[in-house]
Amino acid sequence: MLRERVAVILVILPFLLWVVVGGGWLYVFAISAVLSLAVVEFGLMFRDHGLRPAMPLLVFGVIILGFSRFLFGFKYTPLLFASFCLISQVWHLTDYERGASHSGTDFAITIAGVLYVGFVGSYLISLRFLPEGLWWLLVSLISIWLADGAAYVFGRVVGRHKLSKRLSPKKTWEGYLSGVVIGTLGTAGLTWVWRTCAGAGSALTPARGLIVGFVISSLAPFGDLGISMIKREFQVKDTGSLVPGHGGVLDRLDSMIWAGVLGFYVTTWLLG
Repeated sequence: MLRERVAVILVILPFLLWVVVGGGWLYVFAISAVLSLAVVEFGLMFRDHGLRPAMPLLVFGVIILGFSRFLFGFKYTPLLFASFCLISQVWHLTDYERGASHSGTDFAITIAGVLYVGFVGSYLISLRFLPEGLWWLLVSLISIWLADGAAYVFGRVVGRHKLSKRLSPKKTWEGYLSGVVIGTLGTAGLTWVWRTCAGAGSALTPARGLIVGFVISSLAPFGDLGISMIKREFQVKDTGSLVPGHGGVLDRLDSMIWAGVLGFYVTTWLLG
């Protein structure tokens, strides 16, 4: 399993870096495609248990929110989301008349999927297009990757106290705290290295990297537990099987989504 996971990372990482560094429409299309796959997995978790969230609306909503975030920032987000709520309600009212038994729940799932995966996930786009967004995105992503890696290793080696007995019994406080420390310090160290690449006038500093690293390493892992909560309720091990050794796309994005939103707001605050 570990070899398979490492092999997948070695294959995906060069492409991921190429997309992130390239930016522009390439990055927007890539993020929108990945978020679309994630929201499909989100919807299928419920459909496999007799519920009927609107799959076309889930994908459409995620794509529209992502493209709108790139083109207009947050200007039209309230209008788009209000319109989406209305369209979704009409969809599920119609579905109920056609015989669906849980349309109220289906409506709530459709809204939740677009809000969680589409609205929150689109912060990965917003973060990339801040001033020096490439570097702040890399700082945010490396924070959660370092934290996840450290939590996994130290949790297996020295983990004794369960972090969440019901949701994720293998996660431990020792692993979590190790992830916070290594994610924070590692991010600060890499920020110091990357500052040389970014240039002398860059707003990227080790102190700011330390703050971003601490916030993301501390809070983003709970995104993983949030998806685990849904999987436990519906007795699903993984959200999908698209990524060998890693489960589904949403399994890989659960913490990264929160790294995007936390990275965006912490960076915006730091830059004043």
